Amino acid sequence: MIKKTGQKSFSSRRFQFSDRLLEKSVSSWFLGLRTYRMKTQLLKSCFFLILFLFSSLLTAAEIPVIAAAASVKIALKEIAEAFYLDTGKTVRISYSSSGNLARQILQGGPFELFLSANSRYVDQLYQQQMTNDHGVVYALGRLVLFTNNNTTISLDEQLSSVKRALQQNQLQHFAIANPVHAPYGVAAREVLQRQGLWQQIQPHLVLGENAAQATQFATSGAAQVSLTSYSLALAPTLQNTTRYRLIPKTMHQPLKQTAVLLKNAGNTSKLFFNYIQQQQARQILTQYGYTKP
Repeated sequence: MIKKTGQKSFSSRRFQFSDRLLEKSVSSWFLGLRTYRMKTQLLKSCFFLILFLFSSLLTAAEIPVIAAAASVKIALKEIAEAFYLDTGKTVRISYSSSGNLARQILQGGPFELFLSANSRYVDQLYQQQMTNDHGVVYALGRLVLFTNNNTTISLDEQLSSVKRALQQNQLQHFAIANPVHAPYGVAAREVLQRQGLWQQIQPHLVLGENAAQATQFATSGAAQVSLTSYSLALAPTLQNTTRYRLIPKTMHQPLKQTAVLLKNAGNTSKLFFNYIQQQQARQILTQYGYTKP
């Protein structure tokens, strides 16, 4: 009896060992399968991530960068939106003063099209063989005397109120774009010189990096008055908080808004260059105070 019981016990342990071995084998197989699936899923995820990043880089490379004077920012934003709706093409726009943008282009900036607030900087780029021609004047800009509604100084096109405010010590800060590299700053200086105010206003002068910043100074109250771009003064967001007076165009040299393609310009840039000269863009430019050349 003892011998038989021992045989059964041994046999039972043998089967238990076989069951555990089989169980481990099955578990190992499932674990291996799970690991394989995880690795496969990971590889798929990596592949699609790389594909997405590559596609994004290609898309970004296809979108040209345009260098544009800050004075045309409000109008150009709407033109770019209309361009996308009409063509399905997108452009990226970098804004600054025309002089600073011209310098960036000469230093190798990644631009394909330059929209300057005058023709002078375009001519400089042509002389440096950065363009194939002198571009095209697509609009003429205007200058305004501009302030916010909290300022008590009145506005007139001859700047008589500014002169009076200076005489009565009521004017603390007067903003213009920096004439060293901003065409609207040059025009503002010409107006002040013509009216005999340039030397007198020097202690009160606040220079913006560009026309947009000079406008912001007057909008925020950092400056009481500004001579700035008519186009920027017509921004919808400013209509209830600011006021302006248009300066006669005979008081300064024409602000020739000039567009020129750089030598590396692609098809989308060329398409946009043509688009800003067409009816849809002209209507938007007119809406924001620009006139035909």
